[in-house]
Amino acid sequence: MSFAIIETGGKQYKVTASKILEIEKLNAKVGETIKFDNVLLLNDDKSTEVGSPKVEGATVEAKLLDNIKDRTILIFHKRRRKHSRKKNGHRQRHSKIQITKILAKGGKVIDEAKIVDKKKPVKEDKKVIKKEAKK
Repeated sequence: MSFAIIETGGKQYKVTASKILEIEKLNAKVGETIKFDNVLLLNDDKSTEVGSPKVEGATVEAKLLDNIKDRTILIFHKRRRKHSRKKNGHRQRHSKIQITKILAKGGKVIDEAKIVDKKKPVKEDKKVIKKEAKK
């Protein structure tokens, strides 16, 4: 099983092909391909390559599925005996991505995935195939 460890938004993520992640918001449009050059570790079935601090020439490609907001977190400040209260809310912005390719040095593809299309659910496709087979 091939995987890589990438760093984005100050956090590290273990990624495999076709994995869907929620990361810190990226400035990109939905459907764009994003390249992560900050690969810290690269593992294929045969070998493991650890970077110091990153693996030179290795990249991870992903497709931006959606930009979303997290649930609301309430922030409440109260100063006792002062009759002072303040209530505030915060919704963190995230980007939902799907990993499409893991590339090693020289552009060698270690792992690749097919892209999930949100518009065509798999269940509907199976029903259409069954109906066409009966005709």
